[in-house]
Amino acid sequence: MIKVKIGVEPAVAEYIRGKFYNEEAGAVKFPSSLDIYVLIYDLLQRRPVSHPVDTGNLEFALPERRAGKNPESYNYLSERSQKLLNDKMKLMMWAELHDMMDENKHLRGIEFKETIYTFMLRYGIESISEDALFKNYQRWRYKTRRKAKRAYNRRKK
Repeated sequence: MIKVKIGVEPAVAEYIRGKFYNEEAGAVKFPSSLDIYVLIYDLLQRRPVSHPVDTGNLEFALPERRAGKNPESYNYLSERSQKLLNDKMKLMMWAELHDMMDENKHLRGIEFKETIYTFMLRYGIESISEDALFKNYQRWRYKTRRKAKRAYNRRKK
């Protein structure tokens, strides 16, 4: 099993490790049913001679398919690829948090702060504060649920 390291935001790295860490592999291992698994596979390139070592805060196992790219030779992710993966992982984290907050508040009556605390505890997130997560949710909610006021004009007879 070939492993690669990439640099992502600390909170995102903690979330991904908390959700997908595999004890057997000793690194993050994405299930083949996820879109990110296919994205990683598509982004893999042959390692250039000038980049012999990977650095970063998130280590994960490369996808191994029956046919196609062999991970022993296709085991490099460029800066652009790492940025795409960082954005995808960040989107996964925020989408899960926002969905969890909405579901807990509206279906179960659980307060936002309690949901955020549970989310941080579940995935071992320590590098970002509860207030920052809540503020992100408020910004997202305002941006996506903003409603334009309807103008009520009287009809003239």
